Amino acid sequence: MSFGSLTSGVSALKSFEKGIEVIGNNVANVNTTAYKGSTTEYSDSFSTVLKSATVASSDGSASSRSGQEVGTGVQIESITTDFTPGKLSTASSESDLGISGNGFFQVVDPSSGTAYATRAGNFTIDSNGYLVTQNGYRVQGLCDGSTNFTVTEVDGKLVYTQDTSTSASTVGDVNISFTPNLDSSNGPVNLTIDSSVTDFTDAEVLARAPSMSSYSIDTSGNVAITLSNGGSYVAGRVLLQNYKDTSMLQSAGNNLYTNLEAAGPIGGITLTAAKNTADTNGLGLIESKSLEGSNVDLSSEFAELITAQRAFQAGSRIITVTDSILEETINLKRQ
Repeated sequence: MSFGSLTSGVSALKSFEKGIEVIGNNVANVNTTAYKGSTTEYSDSFSTVLKSATVASSDGSASSRSGQEVGTGVQIESITTDFTPGKLSTASSESDLGISGNGFFQVVDPSSGTAYATRAGNFTIDSNGYLVTQNGYRVQGLCDGSTNFTVTEVDGKLVYTQDTSTSASTVGDVNISFTPNLDSSNGPVNLTIDSSVTDFTDAEVLARAPSMSSYSIDTSGNVAITLSNGGSYVAGRVLLQNYKDTSMLQSAGNNLYTNLEAAGPIGGITLTAAKNTADTNGLGLIESKSLEGSNVDLSSEFAELITAQRAFQAGSRIITVTDSILEETINLKRQ
């Protein structure tokens, strides 16, 4: 009996120590962008059967008898992540994105090609114009929107007239940049020089072309670029992905999740405009200049911490009492 209680006490210390670690991690991330808190669930360990239960015989010669079992302690049954959305708060940058509703951003490590899911939309634009996470992973979506300009010369001045624009349709790294070129195969902004241009070189045509003055991202994820001459076009679209079983997602740190295929991406692992556009197919809205906060409730966490602390203390007390009983037993032998 004494050794069994020692086992139970030790199991309590081990289990509730981990439970306190989970609570501590939740509290530490109370201000982490889009952090999802975890919950620890406990279950009893295997029980030692002292006497098996029996059923009364049909002839009445034997009565039913209840079994006798002694448990061997407690164990952690599961540590689950709560994917309840956090509260959206106002941010300063157009590239800060929050999701109002269901869905995750998909980002890709450009060096390895590994895809991750994230709710943290504290993105920036890198030196190449890509919309990226804080550690350089590129946001996925439609990326090949293009526009065309015809360049004419009027009274010794260059005039850039925006013609047709083509909607983005290819899934890849979302790019927010504006780089005019004279070869349609080199980029999404194409300049066609009219025969009226006689006093300017190609280099001068490129140098005097309109530039990007601003950009915006609407609730459907469309990335619209506004130009210095008043023109605009949609360069791409940020796409979202939702999962059938978010409990299968595994944290990879930096607000990223892996194990995407096991989580069951709705519509398939490959993103498409038809299945992964925000505000369609059960996906939420994309809110620009917003960030999702942590979903940790400090009041609940501190209440759970007190409970876990008391349980840990009780487990240690079981070990102390059992040790006293064993000491008394040894002293009986000495006497």
